[in-house]
Amino acid sequence: MHDQRRWQEPFRASLPVMFGYLPLGAAFGILAVEIGVPVWAAVLMSLVIYAGAGQFLAVALLGAGAGLIEVAVATLMLNSRHLFYGLSLLKRFKGSGWRKPYLIFALTDETYSLLTSQPNQSHDQAFRISLLNQLWWILGSLIGAAASANIEFDSRGIEFALTALFIVLTLEQARRLRRWLPFGIALLCGMLALVVLPDRHMLLGAIGSASLLLLVHYRMTRDVLGAQT
Repeated sequence: MHDQRRWQEPFRASLPVMFGYLPLGAAFGILAVEIGVPVWAAVLMSLVIYAGAGQFLAVALLGAGAGLIEVAVATLMLNSRHLFYGLSLLKRFKGSGWRKPYLIFALTDETYSLLTSQPNQSHDQAFRISLLNQLWWILGSLIGAAASANIEFDSRGIEFALTALFIVLTLEQARRLRRWLPFGIALLCGMLALVVLPDRHMLLGAIGSASLLLLVHYRMTRDVLGAQT
């Protein structure tokens, strides 16, 4: 009974991600099977890779005939944003013991959003939230892959679930933090990158420029506060 209560709060916390990961994972499973990936391989990708946007990218590149080296480089570029996530959680994961390797592995955009929105969570709660989030993703991938292998239907537009989930999580973070400057900077850098940079450099350009501006703002704010004291 006590162990069941330990799962209740992480389960409730993971529900918003569940409602996104089930359809999004299903979208991945459908697209993977449509390009010829076996059902078991699609589910295995969600188990050992577990990178939503990265898995969509890998499926798209494999469908276009790209080689494994091209897929690896493109995935590395896409997921390089996790470098910033990891740096911001160095203190948070300190002392997590045997849970730490999995917490690092399971750090997706949505999990990061949940963990940072509830700073008082224990390492055990963070581990359970991370595990539940991956289980939702695996379940969605299995449902989508199995359905695509057995049912014929028009799947055009289903990949928009990824964009919709990011929008919801961004609005939730903005509502909680009530500090609009970081989101304004991110929006401005994203729009400029969309207009100025080629597609293959857009994500890194937007992340890099937004991070640089935020670091400059932090340095200026710290200097002002230091001068006042």
